[in-house]
Parts: sequence; structure tokens; C-alpha cells
Amino acid sequence: MTAVTDLYPTRGTSEVTVPRQDPVVWGSPDTPGPIATADLQAYERDGFLAVDQLITEDEVAVYKAELDRLVNDPAIRADERSIVEPKSKEIRSVFEVHRISEVFANLVRDERVVGRARQILGSDVYVHQSRINVKPGFGASGFYWHSDFETWHAEDGLPNMRTVSVSIALTENFATNGGLMIMPGSHRTFLGCAGATPEDNYKKSLQMQDAGTPSDEALTELASEHGIRLFTGKAGSATWFDCNCMHGSGDNITPYPRSNVFIVFNSVENTAVEPFAAPVRRPEFIGARDFTPVK
Repeated sequence: MTAVTDLYPTRGTSEVTVPRQDPVVWGSPDTPGPIATADLQAYERDGFLAVDQLITEDEVAVYKAELDRLVNDPAIRADERSIVEPKSKEIRSVFEVHRISEVFANLVRDERVVGRARQILGSDVYVHQSRINVKPGFGASGFYWHSDFETWHAEDGLPNMRTVSVSIALTENFATNGGLMIMPGSHRTFLGCAGATPEDNYKKSLQMQDAGTPSDEALTELASEHGIRLFTGKAGSATWFDCNCMHGSGDNITPYPRSNVFIVFNSVENTAVEPFAAPVRRPEFIGARDFTPVK
């Protein structure tokens, strides 16, 4: 098997920064899709694109009911694909929802969703990861600052930055209930984190990030250069963001729950190889090894 060049070293003895080696928008200007040219240019510049209403109120009700069904199903709770809050013991995330649920499988195949991914990535795409996230009120913990690509490269073996995520709100995202924060423009610099990856790191990192966490100094520098954008919006809104955006979210100490469905599309021309900085692959429900294109 031909060796794949590691363009983005990470998990070494010290933190490193590497200028992005890949395009942000891989499709050509005439690649068909639902994103307007000006919005695509903004995505290339900022690393994200917010859509005020991706799905309708009626559709939100369908997906929210399915989320509630899944998180209240004892069989799903017992499944290894469910991640439980360390303190409250409530379900935090359920992975591989497009395989567990035909309702969410249909959402993945929706042209409003997969069409945008194809347009950004310039190819057919497959689902690298899918999950529902549940942030109940009164203490659901947040996700610390990180680049998804740093983890997907180090632990899943994605070679290049040819991956896009979409977070679709199933409840209203207020400024106060632990919403998504992104540093605009941070996707143009790769931050390789210090410290080796422990074996079975995913079991801890899905509850509380540790390996692959940037230093305070690096985060301060990035925030000073790029600022921080907080995303709010009604249920049915969505945020598309590049795999290398520095992002995170705070705890939700309000009474208002925050739930979303999160889908990661990867190009079929960027399929996973062996991990670049981890002793073993993560399980397939976290980092897919089935590269079948979404149709």
C-alpha cells in the first residue's frame, strides 16, 4: 500500500502551526448546488455558512420526535453508540443515527443537505460521522475548543481537509444555552496539538476532550486574530462549517434545552487511511470505514 504523506503533523512533543495545504471550497464555480455564489465565497473566507431555515417547522417536529424516541429507548441507551453525561447520567449524544434511524437516514439523503456538501467538496460524499446531540437544561456540559480535523486526522486517518459538517438545530439556539462558537478564518491554520494519543482515547474524549486540546496560549492568539462568532437561530436553522474551524460550546445552565443533529460529510476522494497519530483506529460508528456515496 502506498504511504500517504502527513501534511498536518500533530500529537507530538510540542504544539505546531501549519498553514492550510488544501482548498476550502473544492468544487468549481459552476459546480451545481443550492449554495449561492456569494454564500460560497463567504464560506471560503470565514469557514462557515449559516442558513436561517434549512428545514421547515413541520420537519423539525418529525426529527425532534425521533430524537426524543431514541434518547428514551432503553435499548439505545445500552448501545455503545450512546454517550452519557458524566454527572447527570443523561444521554449526551447518539452516534451513527443515519444507520439507527430511517428518519435521519432520509435527512442525510435530502438534497438540501447532501447537495450543499457535494457543492463544497466538489465530489460525491459519504457520511464520516453522524449523531444527535442533546443538551438538556440545568447543567449539560459543553465541548471545549478544538478542530474536528485534528482529531479525524490523528485518530481516524483522514488525509486532507476535504470534509464538511452541518449542525441542524432541533430546538432554538439562544445566546445563553450553550450554542456553537466558531473563530472565523481559523480554518486556514492547522494547529497540531502536543501530547500522545492514549489507547481508547475516544471513550474519554466523547465525554470530555483531553488529547487534541489546544493550549491556552494558542487559543488566545487565534481568538485575538479572528474573534469569536456565536451562532443563534430558530429550530430548523443550520450551520455548515469546515472541518478545521476552531470551535466549541459552553455549558447549558439555562432551563432551555438545546438539541441538534450533526452530520459530517467527507469526499469519496479523501477516504480514511490508518490513523496518523493514534495507536489504533476509533470504532466505525465514530469514524466510518464504509465509503459508499450518499445517493
